Amino acid sequence: QVQLVESGGGLVQAGDSLRLSCAASGRSFGRYSMGWFRQAPGKERDFVAAISFTGDYTSYADSVKGRFTISRDNAKNTVYLQMNSLKPEDTALYYCARQGQPLGNAPSAPREYAYWGQGTQVTVSS
Repeated sequence: QVQLVESGGGLVQAGDSLRLSCAASGRSFGRYSMGWFRQAPGKERDFVAAISFTGDYTSYADSVKGRFTISRDNAKNTVYLQMNSLKPEDTALYYCARQGQPLGNAPSAPREYAYWGQGTQVTVSS
């Protein structure tokens, strides 16, 4: 059984930084792409960033390019999201997810991901 546990969220001011972590249980973490998504109140869950199973390829939503960086440590079964220059519009519940099929190339579509964490809240005040 795969479990994903996010941490690192909090309340910050605009311009600050946060680093989110997502620890995964289960075997073969290094065979799957991982993604970060976010959902603000009353809105749909949106893609933020994804990383391929090797870590060689990453993809980002246009709204976070140049500010957010996704990375992974396969030895620790953990994926990270470094968020810099945070804006109030980044306020959301942030989820990490594991792709359903192995050996993927960092897809952005939520339907590609089979396992989801419970989320960690990020609130950015102006």
